[in-house]
Amino acid sequence: MAHELLTPDTCALALIDHQPQMFFGTHSHERTTILHNIQILAKTAKLFKVPTVLTTVAADTFSGQLLPEVQSVFPQIKPIDRTSMNSWEDKGFRDAIKATGRKKIVIAGLWTEVCVAFPSVQMLAEGFEIYVPTDACGDITGEAHERAVQRVIQAGAVPLTSVQFMCELQRDWARGETYEGCMEIFKAHTSYGIGVRYAKQILGGHAS
Repeated sequence: MAHELLTPDTCALALIDHQPQMFFGTHSHERTTILHNIQILAKTAKLFKVPTVLTTVAADTFSGQLLPEVQSVFPQIKPIDRTSMNSWEDKGFRDAIKATGRKKIVIAGLWTEVCVAFPSVQMLAEGFEIYVPTDACGDITGEAHERAVQRVIQAGAVPLTSVQFMCELQRDWARGETYEGCMEIFKAHTSYGIGVRYAKQILGGHAS
């Protein structure tokens, strides 16, 4: 059910078309911020062992390879390269999503109005539950991004943020096996990381 909280064993992550050419046209958000949020998603998925699907469009001929900040998190995963704007119309992507065995799919991509909205609408119609970390998506204008977010929400998708995704999987700071990993993500990619580093300096081991 879409009103349930996500857990590491119920969801999968799809990162769509985070490529240089797509970033060049992105003006809805500050691009460095998007890049940090994508890395929060990727590193969180790796930390919690969430199945992840990577996909690109025309990587060799136009859009460029998947950003190294993402690919380096999953060096063993080869992105599924497509010609279709809509990932769900690509058999390789559909098969990879179905192979995860998950019905709750977290989708982020560039651009929101096409690469996120199109597969989200179709996957919702086919019974998947879609969650969109909107701060790890972007579009050519703010309006384009916002209209796309509204469209997927109207279709039944659940909006969230990248940090919310991480915290939703961690849930309890007493979960020691993933605590330090979450702190490393905070420190590397959020302003909260400044406070984490300061607390470590002042309190030492007691900061944990």
